[in-house]
Amino acid sequence: MPDAVPLSDNTTTTGDLKRLVQEFVDERDWGKYHNAKDVALAINVEAGELLELFEWVREHEIPALLQDPDKRRRVGEELADIIILCLNLSSVAGFDVAETVGRKMEKNRAKYPAHLVRGNYRKYTELRAEARKEGRGQGE
Repeated sequence: MPDAVPLSDNTTTTGDLKRLVQEFVDERDWGKYHNAKDVALAINVEAGELLELFEWVREHEIPALLQDPDKRRRVGEELADIIILCLNLSSVAGFDVAETVGRKMEKNRAKYPAHLVRGNYRKYTELRAEARKEGRGQGE
């Protein structure tokens, strides 16, 4: 993928991104260090760095944090690190990202039926038990 072509969610495929990450890894001969366990650990480290940017930030302060150019850039960089590592893990472990996400979303739709969980933060098992008790069942 040429560097001169700007990347965009509207035009760049998951496959394009996976190739971009793989080219980066290959150019540096880092593949020998990238096993599933170590990449998964790295995802966790980067997720911690993203969380650190929100540490002690009150909910009402988040919009201002994301409006601040430097802080927004840093959040974007940490998010990118996580996505890059997730794409790398999908390659290392042999997952088709679109297929894997699609299958998981199907499971999530079954696990979290919209009619049961819409607008509610409580755990789906609690909501299902409540619905059974009220005789609402899952098909409503």
